[in-house]
Amino acid sequence: MNNYGIILASGTGKRYHSDIPKQFVKIAGKTVLEHTLDIFEKSRYVDSVILVITPDYRDMAEEILLKNNYSKIVKLLNGGDTRKESSFIGISSIEEEEANVIIHDCARPFLTERILKDCAEALKKYDAVDVAIPSADTIIKVKEGLIENIPERKYLMRGQTPQCFKLSLIKKAHEMSKDDANFTDDCGLVIKYNLADVYVVEGDTENIKITYPSDIYMADRLFQVRTADSPNDKNLSDLKDKVIAIFGGTSGIGKSISDMAEKFGAQVFVSSDKTGVDVSSYADVENFLKGVYKKTGKIDYVINSAGILRIGKLTGRDIEDIKREMEINYFGSINVAKASIPYLKNTKGGILMFGSSSYTRGRALYSTYSSAKAGIVNLVQALSEELLSDGIRINTMNPERTATAMRFNAFGKEPEDSLLEAEKVAEASLKVMLSDFTGQVIDVRRG
Repeated sequence: MNNYGIILASGTGKRYHSDIPKQFVKIAGKTVLEHTLDIFEKSRYVDSVILVITPDYRDMAEEILLKNNYSKIVKLLNGGDTRKESSFIGISSIEEEEANVIIHDCARPFLTERILKDCAEALKKYDAVDVAIPSADTIIKVKEGLIENIPERKYLMRGQTPQCFKLSLIKKAHEMSKDDANFTDDCGLVIKYNLADVYVVEGDTENIKITYPSDIYMADRLFQVRTADSPNDKNLSDLKDKVIAIFGGTSGIGKSISDMAEKFGAQVFVSSDKTGVDVSSYADVENFLKGVYKKTGKIDYVINSAGILRIGKLTGRDIEDIKREMEINYFGSINVAKASIPYLKNTKGGILMFGSSSYTRGRALYSTYSSAKAGIVNLVQALSEELLSDGIRINTMNPERTATAMRFNAFGKEPEDSLLEAEKVAEASLKVMLSDFTGQVIDVRRG
C-alpha cells in the first residue's frame, strides 16, 4: 500500500503579518516550504507527495520545485479557502482505492524521520493516527473572562501534525462533513462522526509550527543547533577505490578514520603537522591536495580532523597562543574547505569537518575553543548552500568526549567507560561521507 504525503502549504499567513505567506519565508538559506519538502523527499516512509499551495503563489512554488528536482512530488494542487477544503482537495486527488495518507502542515519544518516511522507503523494497526506531545502548561477553560474549569494536565496533550489515515476513512469523514465549516482538524472529523479510534503517536517539542513572526526567530535558532543521527544504512564496502584526503590523520579520530577506510579498500592520504602540513597555512593545504590529485587523478572526500585544545581564562592566556589556536581550529577549516572545492566539483564529493558538543554554548575556560567550534558549524551550514549547485556535500561531526591523545593531554586520565571510542566516531564519519547529508551536524554518542 502506497504512503502519500499531503503537504498543506495553502495558507495566506494572516497571523504572520507578512507580504508573503510564511511558507515562502527563508530560514537557514531555504524557504520553509523547501525544508518541509526535503523531509518528505528523503523519508523512506513516504512514497509520493501531493503539494497543496496558495493559488496566488503557484509560480513561486513551481520555481522551487524546478530548482530542487524533487522526485516524489506527483501533484501540485491549488488549495481552497480553508484548511479543511485544502485537505479535502489533496485527499480527493488520490485515485487509488486505498492508501495511507499522511497530512502535514508545511509550517512545521522540523518533522523527524522517527515520527514518520512511528506513524507508518501505527497505520498497520489503526485507521487514524494523530501526533501529539504532553502539555507542559496547565490548561484552563475560560468563559467570559472567568475560569470555568481546569482539566487534569495528565490527560491533556498538544496536537501536532502529521495526521495519518487510511484513505477510505478520511474521504468518508470529509464527505460526511461537507456542510460543517467549523473543523480545521482532520482527526476531529473522524472523532465527531465516530468513524474510528484515533491512535496517538508521540511528537517532538521541536516539531513547532511557524505562525507568528517571532516563530521565525525560534526556527532559525533551532536550525543552527539541530543535530542528526549518523545514517546506519550505508555499507562501508562502498568506500572501495574512493580517494580520501585527511588533515590531522596521523593520530586520534583522524587516524581511526584512515585505518578503517583503508580496511574497506579506500585510497587514503593523511597529513598533519608531523608530516609537515600545517592547516593554518593555505599553501600547505593546497600543496597536499595537489599531491594527492597528481597521484590519483581524483579526490572523492576531504576530512579535516586537525585541531588543538587549550584551557584557561582569556585574561590569563597569551594572545599569540590564542591566535595560534584559532588559526588551526577555525581558519584551518576555511583553508581546507576552500582548497578542496575545485577537486570535489569533479567527483561530486564531500567535505567533513569536526565540531564539539561545546559549540551550542560557550564554556568558561574554553572560550576560544567553543567559539571556534561554533564558527565551524556556521561555516558548514553556509557552505552547504553555496556548494549545492556544485553537488558537493559538507557536514560537521559532533562527537561527545572521545578517547584521543589530544583529550588525554588536556584532561589527563579519565574513566574509560565515560569516553567515546575513536573507532565509533570513525565508522559514523565514513557513513556520513557516503550519505547524501549536507549542512548537517551529526551527533555521535556512546551506547
